[in-house]
Amino acid sequence: MMRRLFFALALVLSAVFAASAEAQVRVNVEEGHLNPMPVAVVDFLGASPAAQQVGGDIAGVVRANLERSALFRPIDRAAFIERIQALEVPPRFADWKVIDAQALVVGQVTPLPDGRIRIDFRLYDVFAEQQMTGFSYATTPDNWRRIAHRISDQIYEQLTGERGYFDSRIVFVSESGPRTRRVKRLMIMDQDGANPFYLTGPDAMVLTPRFSPSTQMITYLSYETGAPRVFLYNLETNRREVMGDFPGMSFAPRFSPDGSRVAFTLDMNGNAEIYTMDLRTRARSRLTNHPAIDTGPSYSPDGSQITFESDRGGSQQIYVMNADGSGQRRISFGEGRYATPVWSPRGDLIAFTRQSGGRFAIGVMRPDGSGERILTESYLDEAPTWSPNGRVIMFFREGRGQGARLWSVDLTGRNLREIPTPTDASDPAWSPLLP
Repeated sequence: MMRRLFFALALVLSAVFAASAEAQVRVNVEEGHLNPMPVAVVDFLGASPAAQQVGGDIAGVVRANLERSALFRPIDRAAFIERIQALEVPPRFADWKVIDAQALVVGQVTPLPDGRIRIDFRLYDVFAEQQMTGFSYATTPDNWRRIAHRISDQIYEQLTGERGYFDSRIVFVSESGPRTRRVKRLMIMDQDGANPFYLTGPDAMVLTPRFSPSTQMITYLSYETGAPRVFLYNLETNRREVMGDFPGMSFAPRFSPDGSRVAFTLDMNGNAEIYTMDLRTRARSRLTNHPAIDTGPSYSPDGSQITFESDRGGSQQIYVMNADGSGQRRISFGEGRYATPVWSPRGDLIAFTRQSGGRFAIGVMRPDGSGERILTESYLDEAPTWSPNGRVIMFFREGRGQGARLWSVDLTGRNLREIPTPTDASDPAWSPLLP
């Protein structure tokens, strides 16, 4: 299973054409799905029935990724006029202009003598009648989905000017069993819900998994040892370890941007404070010192600041401090209670959960507290996590008498979608782009 996720990706040919810098086609990511770009994605060619099947599967994943972003509208294949017969032959751009395709994606799957396959793809600017980018990958046949995500990221970057987020994964808490005896295990999957599998067993409850922004490592809370403890899990080596044996409860862990430290909450004698630990030396530093509850730390992408939640002002609110604990200041002043602050990887926004009027909402604000916007609201929306490019937020939603499910919403608040999971799911954490 892990082999599918961590494979040796051989880059056989990489040719990004200088014409792409002058390409006329471009998507405005700020507009959401108000005017999605029409894109034609042709099933990839294949010299054999097996290669054709893989080619069709790759194109299907690319179409689904682009459509789910709400920035693109894949054109129905039944509308295609030209039938692509060879990758080396330039397309008849007039045929694609007739059906209003602004971009065209074509590709090919070729079996190699050593059992691998080569996957070629080309992205064309239809109106400029020129190729924007083209790549070839060689990999094992069972890794075609990973390549489809990487192709999707290349298309997204070429057409928006920003990095994509499709070649990434989600770790979350899988929930099953009766509500009085809920089983909570760690599960991981591709960002589109494919390839789900368990990371932990059913014997110990787990909570709040968090991905390192720079490595394939997660941290989470587990009751495996009896008391709640923060664990570190290296996904490349499959090794787990307790982060530290502290005298009180430790919880709410989150990595620093470079992955060298973890900020977390330590509750000793009923006083919850925020600490940070250097993962190399295991040296621990205290950042807050207040009789109120201080928890939920999250680093800014440059590592210079930390946002957290505290009830020191009489209600649960969001605060920001310098990474050494100095300069603590409140930034949330709207109606209701604010929790689970998470700094965007772009550094421009902090996502949060707000409880007001008996409902829970996911919103964003600037690091100084200005510009607050609510993106989605329901009976219970909670625990936001950012896509690697800072354009999409995933969270979990729970209805009255219903189990928790994962949802995503973009920064416009218009593109709200449920993410498929095999079980009830909560506490999602989005990985960085895979290496």
